[in-house]
Amino acid sequence: MESRVGQFEALVAKAPENELFRFSLARTLLTEGRAVDAIPHFEFCVAKKSDWMMPRILLGKLLLGLDRRSAARPLLEDALRLAIEQSHEDPERELRALLAEMG
Repeated sequence: MESRVGQFEALVAKAPENELFRFSLARTLLTEGRAVDAIPHFEFCVAKKSDWMMPRILLGKLLLGLDRRSAARPLLEDALRLAIEQSHEDPERELRALLAEMG
C-alpha cells in the first residue's frame, strides 16, 4: 500500500504548481516527522497565495521548532495580520500568544 506521503508526492509530480497538493504533502510530511522536508512545500504555498494564513502558521511554527526564530517571526506576524483581516479569532489568539512568548 502506497504511503500518504507517496500519494501526495505523486500528485505534486503531476501538478507541481498546485498549491493544494503541495499543502497536503507538507502537512503529511509534518505529521510523519519529516518537518524539514515540508519546508519547501509550505514556502511554495506562502509564495503562491498572499492571503493564505495556514501555511504561514504551520511554517512559522515549524521554523520556530527548528530554532529559526528570525525566519519564523515575519511569517507569524503576517499570519496574525491575516487572522485579524479574515476574522479568525482562535488563530489570532494563538499567534498573539506565540509572538508574545518570542519577545
